Amino acid sequence: MSDTAAEPWYKDGLRFECTQCGNCCSGAPGYVWVDEEQIQAIADHLQIPLGEMRVMHTRRALGRISLREFANGDCVFLDPQKRNCTIYPVRPKQCRTWPFWNSNLENEAAWKSLQPGCPGCGRGQLVQLEEIQRRAAVFDV
Repeated sequence: MSDTAAEPWYKDGLRFECTQCGNCCSGAPGYVWVDEEQIQAIADHLQIPLGEMRVMHTRRALGRISLREFANGDCVFLDPQKRNCTIYPVRPKQCRTWPFWNSNLENEAAWKSLQPGCPGCGRGQLVQLEEIQRRAAVFDV
């Protein structure tokens, strides 16, 4: 097998720049998986007790812990008026690595399918292969 065959389709990098539009934080119901370290960081950021954070802002799902959502699927930390994340500096790993998830990098069609809903995909600064792979390795979605 040649080295070229082993290279991912995005070997020359991908353009992405978060516009903080909130689209990835809203819409259809889903899961934002968090671990204990992330729950603690959010609690510290909000200056609330850890127990309150767990009870008010997380839920058990599929044997894991996810952030809660509003009935419409929006993340509880999405400000509905400003359409931005209220915990952006400490947002979970899953959010930090968007859109560089393995499922979105599977092929060029998967990446392009994000563009209508994510104004930052395909625009902005060029993210190099090494950085894309680093982010994809942090959280597997």
